[in-house]
Amino acid sequence: MKEENIEEELKKATQDAPETEQDTQEEKEQTPEHEATAEEQLEAANAEIASLKDQLLRKIAEFDNYRKRTIKEKTDLILNGGEKTIVTILPVLDDMERALKNMKQADDVSAVLEGVELIYKKFMDILGKQGVSIIDTKEADFDVDVHEAVAQLPAPTPELKGKVMDCTQTGYKLNDKVIRHAQVVVGV
Repeated sequence: MKEENIEEELKKATQDAPETEQDTQEEKEQTPEHEATAEEQLEAANAEIASLKDQLLRKIAEFDNYRKRTIKEKTDLILNGGEKTIVTILPVLDDMERALKNMKQADDVSAVLEGVELIYKKFMDILGKQGVSIIDTKEADFDVDVHEAVAQLPAPTPELKGKVMDCTQTGYKLNDKVIRHAQVVVGV
């Protein structure tokens, strides 16, 4: 009922108001321009939405490819990461095989000992190039960061208290990171 009253009042108001030809022509001129502008804005907005949607889909695909590529690279690194080290150690393995063959035929123990020492030196050189170093224990102060105390013995002199007296197992570092603590006997 209220709607009918409103419609009737609108009709009366439009009938009562004098319309000039100029007013109606202005309305006609403004309306199409206004509608055209709104249509143009809508088309521009739709074009921008399509462009942004395309960019988003491309970025998603690019990120997915990046993620897959990095997962593959990490997997390859884990599986083949030690390949370089193994390849550098293989010549030492070859030398050990030769030494074992020669040990069976050798009569001179000093020659065998010299051969094993050469192989050991070559192996330590290769490890050194890979960043491996021996933890020094000779008369060193006991350090829990690099040493593991396996026994404590009374120090024969006061200077040896708190110092490493003997090393039962050599410790190693890889690029300044302890990979195996040196097992030592400490003087008390």
